[in-house]
Amino acid sequence: MNIQHILLTTDLSEESQRAYRPVCELAKENGARVTLYTAVLDVRVAPHGALLAPPQSDPEVGKELSAAQEAMVIERALLDADLEVELVAEIADDVPKAIAAYAAHHQVDLIALSTHGRTGFKRLILGSVAEGVLHHAHVPVLCFPRG
Repeated sequence: MNIQHILLTTDLSEESQRAYRPVCELAKENGARVTLYTAVLDVRVAPHGALLAPPQSDPEVGKELSAAQEAMVIERALLDADLEVELVAEIADDVPKAIAAYAAHHQVDLIALSTHGRTGFKRLILGSVAEGVLHHAHVPVLCFPRG
């Protein structure tokens, strides 16, 4: 398998960082570049009292994106300094689809992510990004399970 571009996803949590070291090692072994990627969820809802109006974005989503971009700079410091790393933060209404779409449009050879290992009610409500990425991706996905 020829790996030249790895998409390393993060939700900016400590759990996401579990994948950083092994992905850096894999990238160095293959001479690959890494894109550290996060998606800010945009939950669109109909305006109150206007059920027929088109859904609107949260007015705070722009601030959340800016905060994510700033946090990505800090996350970059946790990756090997010798690696070529691009930082990408995007707004998405469906995070797994956004990850898969980014991979498809940017010649990614491998998607890497950490799972949170949620079960029960939390999984029902929050869903599983890892499962969604596995469902939508057209490239291999490397999942790092909860420790």
